[in-house]
Amino acid sequence: MLFVFRMLLMGLHFILAGVLGVLLGLCRPFNPDNSRLCARLYALPAMCILRLRVKAEVGPLMDKPDSCVIIANHQSNYDLFVFGNVVPRRTVCIGKKSLKWVPLFGQLFWLAGNVLIDRGNAQKARQSMLTTTHTLQNEDTSIWVFPEGTRNLGEELLPFKKGAFQMAIAAGVPIVPVCVSTYVKHMRLNRWRSGKILIRSLPAIPTAGLSLEDMPLLIEQCREQMRECIASMDRQLQAA
Repeated sequence: MLFVFRMLLMGLHFILAGVLGVLLGLCRPFNPDNSRLCARLYALPAMCILRLRVKAEVGPLMDKPDSCVIIANHQSNYDLFVFGNVVPRRTVCIGKKSLKWVPLFGQLFWLAGNVLIDRGNAQKARQSMLTTTHTLQNEDTSIWVFPEGTRNLGEELLPFKKGAFQMAIAAGVPIVPVCVSTYVKHMRLNRWRSGKILIRSLPAIPTAGLSLEDMPLLIEQCREQMRECIASMDRQLQAA
């Protein structure tokens, strides 16, 4: 019963937050700080409804350079609410083009200045990547990417796709990894207290001077650091 009640509240919240977010986007369309404000709009009420306790240790993320590529592990659709607590200023996200058809959220996502990529069209996807490189180099804006490309459902990190690392190397900006503990299998939404989640950001990894030949090693370095961080947070939660 509690689970059903929470899902009803979350549905109403999703609609209300979408309406408010679209209004914000219409007032200042494509402002890169819209994403942060909309993320908080979704995240803060959602954490109260779901009764999930989120502890964030994200000093490197909050102190990030003006432009960087932020990479994070992607577990479930709840990431919208979980990571929404820590999205830094002037940060946009990359999402698949089909998101624009999601009522309210899709329009909000577009008006917030986020980048929609048509993964089925290689030429258009390449053009979008060139646009993001220009954004990183000239607009003091960071880009948030889920390098796995899809949800891992709380399992082992999936192999990382190249896009985020190509962007970072092409623009010469650092990469800031952000990790969330394994939560999707441990949430108990039918209980009053649904669970605890840890978020931790890692020190920025520079890419200045790197070439595409260095990309495989860079991907391996980022993935291994994130894997160790997630495992450490999971152990911390188990011992609590």
